Amino acid sequence: MGKITFYEDRSFQGRRYECSSDHPNLQSYFSRCNSIRVDSGCWMIYERPNYQGHQYFLRRGDYPDFQQWMGLSDSIRSCRLVPHQTSSHRLRLYEREDHKGMMMELSEDCSSLQDRFHLSEVHSFHVLEGYWVLYEMPNYQGRQYLLSPQEYRKYHDWGAMDAKAGSLRRVVDLY
Repeated sequence: MGKITFYEDRSFQGRRYECSSDHPNLQSYFSRCNSIRVDSGCWMIYERPNYQGHQYFLRRGDYPDFQQWMGLSDSIRSCRLVPHQTSSHRLRLYEREDHKGMMMELSEDCSSLQDRFHLSEVHSFHVLEGYWVLYEMPNYQGRQYLLSPQEYRKYHDWGAMDAKAGSLRRVVDLY
């Protein structure tokens, strides 16, 4: 189980809403979100309803303002509890669409795909085990995309506008 609390104002002030499961539309519960407290679980939060728009990965902890989760604004409209019960993580990344070209396999976090594999673009993935967060820039910066166990034949499949891939992190609850 997970628990996340959204607050309209910074530093956990103002109207709040507690959530313990996926929610495709949070608009009726608060008008803006300036701070978040994650009591348990790992969460993906989205700027638009139905799990659309920019997404942000949150672990257990306090986020006193939207910049703490690398947010671009105070708009949060949906959330998803990310399963993390798996003990192993494994994915394959490919330099071209449809799992073509050079293939590399990962089972640990990678802070720079460019340094490790000499790739700045990844055009397809096959997530074999576990959930992952893909960041468009190295060192876990930039736009974030949740990758679940399935095939992603082109970058549009994971919601990206281009094939930029900078780093990958396994979804694990560290607490």
